[in-house]
Amino acid sequence: MTFVQVIDCKTSRYDDMNRLMDEWLAATEGRRTATHSIVGRDRAAADHYVEIVEFPSYEEAMKNSNLPETNRIFEEMVALCDGMPTFTDLDVVRDEQVNKTTARRFFEEVAAGGDLDLVDELYATDYRDHDVGKEEQTTTGSQVIKQDVAYWRNAFDFDFVLHCQVAEGDQVTTHWTWRGIHQGDFMGLQPTGRRATMDGVTIHRFADGKIAEGWWIYDLMGLRSQLDVGP
Repeated sequence: MTFVQVIDCKTSRYDDMNRLMDEWLAATEGRRTATHSIVGRDRAAADHYVEIVEFPSYEEAMKNSNLPETNRIFEEMVALCDGMPTFTDLDVVRDEQVNKTTARRFFEEVAAGGDLDLVDELYATDYRDHDVGKEEQTTTGSQVIKQDVAYWRNAFDFDFVLHCQVAEGDQVTTHWTWRGIHQGDFMGLQPTGRRATMDGVTIHRFADGKIAEGWWIYDLMGLRSQLDVGP
């Protein structure tokens, strides 16, 4: 079970504390078990900081605490605080990564499922699309997604296998495999009934909870070669 530790402290020497954190990261490279760390500053009190550190489990967190560098740097950090920091230990019982869920809904419900009405819920109206498979590689507007999905669905009976998603900041990267049967006109190629597969990566940037920009990277020439029946 994922484990999270919340560290709450007050300090007027955050720059020195930040330097210590960089030192700890360098000293524990390859041995630390923390997977994610976020530090926030209280907008109402500039000397109030909260750090949230994520671990794969409580046991892994204890391994991290027992590193000699952790103990040494923790003592130095305490000396920079105005009073003793407080610690809250949490077992994660729900982890909802909203942007990843939205990106997944596009692949499963819009692209493979054909729910074009859902585009208005998931995409910003001024969405910007960057697609290596188009002559005009940057297009604007959520209607672009509706047109693209309709085009691909007319040309193929297809689905997606989503291998992994990585979320960082306002972006979600999805590695996928597309699998389809050629059943309609596609870039001038008449239906062949052939099965084809294609690996690709899509990067979605989010703004105000909606997909605001997307980059599509895939092997279009490889797909065409699978469909080419020759002269």
